Parts: sequence; structure tokens; C-alpha cells
Amino acid sequence: MKKVMIIGATSAIAIEAAKVFASEGASLFLVARHPDKLRAVADDLRSRMAKVDTLVGDVNDFHEHEGAIAEADRSMGGIEGVLIAHGTLSDQQKCQEDVDEMLGEFSTNCLSFLSYLTHLGNYFEKRGAGCIAVITSVAGDRGRGSNYVYGAAKAAVTTFLGGLRNRLHKCGVSVVTIKPGFVDTPMTAAYEKGPLFASAESVGKGVYRAMIGGKNVVYLPWFWRGIMCGIRSMPEAVFKRMSL
Repeated sequence: MKKVMIIGATSAIAIEAAKVFASEGASLFLVARHPDKLRAVADDLRSRMAKVDTLVGDVNDFHEHEGAIAEADRSMGGIEGVLIAHGTLSDQQKCQEDVDEMLGEFSTNCLSFLSYLTHLGNYFEKRGAGCIAVITSVAGDRGRGSNYVYGAAKAAVTTFLGGLRNRLHKCGVSVVTIKPGFVDTPMTAAYEKGPLFASAESVGKGVYRAMIGGKNVVYLPWFWRGIMCGIRSMPEAVFKRMSL
């Protein structure tokens, strides 16, 4: 996979995945919202001998998504893989109190993904090959009182990806759903770190391996698959009494 587009390229996990792709000689097309951060990430990757082009864009500007994909296609002479890695960690309390806040978070963490995925699905279906990888979250496996707005957004993305994978499998296109657990990134800076936290570097490498391997659904680190299996199988009568 030598021509890779990364949306949300300044996120900690995306940066680490991009480093691995760069080490393998891939050309990269990076999309992110903040120009200064994007420039710094691109310069670092170029220092690793990667060919890098960039585009500043806000994922909530849905009308720009198709053009961004077209620009990446022109820049690299085709796209072989895409990683979608943007997102915000919603403030559940604010979302409960303010509908506009909730809708804004849902737009960023769900609708922007679905918009990009619709365009990408059509692009790769015509191409007949490629890989679409999306970072969702274990939070989407079951609604919890502490983060159900974020979790609902990720659950919707996960379901959408399942259908897209079923559709595009017939065309030779892989769709990879990546579900990280707790990751030590700037987004989780306010959280007390414990043994379940993984480094962005290890998760980024896992993302790379999942894309190269054409996986279906990947939990990172691996042990989250078992943890979430237990949480999903817990009876609702018990689960709703827990403070999670």
C-alpha cells in the first residue's frame, strides 16, 4: 500500500500510523483542520523521506469531502488506502444540557464519517481495489451513561462500516473497523492513566498492520475484544445499575 490518504492526520494515532507507512516508502496525502499542526506533521514525515502533500479542511464541511478525495487522487496518481482518524471526545454533561452541543458532536463523530465513507465507497467501488480503514471506538459497543452521545456516534459509524464492508467485499475492497480502547493521547490527557491504557505508537502500528492485512474488525490492543464481549453480554437489568 504505497498511496495513502489520511483524514484527521494530526491525531496522535494517525501520526504514528503515518510514520510506519512513511518507513515503508508510501506517498501520503494528509487532511487536517489546523494548518500549523498539519505543517509540522508533514515536515516530520518528509524528514523520514516520505512524499507528502497536504490539504487543510474541516471535516464538518461536508461539501468539501468529494473534492478532497479528488485532490488526493490527483496528488498521488490514485489512492490505494484511506485512514479516517479524526474525532472529538464529547463532553457528555454539556451534550445532555445543550441540544446544539450534542448535534455538533454527533456531526463530527458520526455524520462527517458517513459523508466521507459514501464518497470513498463509490471511489473504490469503481477502482475495484483498495482499503478503507476507520478508527471508531469500543465506546460504540454498548451505551453507557458516562458517554452515550460519543458511543452512539461510534456505534452508528461501526454499523455503517459493516454494511459498506459487505457491499465492497464483492469488488475486492477491504473495509477495516478499528476499535481502540483507552489510548494515551492529548484527547485523554485529563484521564488518570491505568494499566488498560495503550500508547499511541502501539495502536498506530496496529492500525498499519490491520490495513496491510485487510482485516475486518480489529480491537486495539487485542484484549479489548474480550473485555467488550463481557460488557455486551451483561444482562441489561444488571448493566443499568452500574456506574460506567
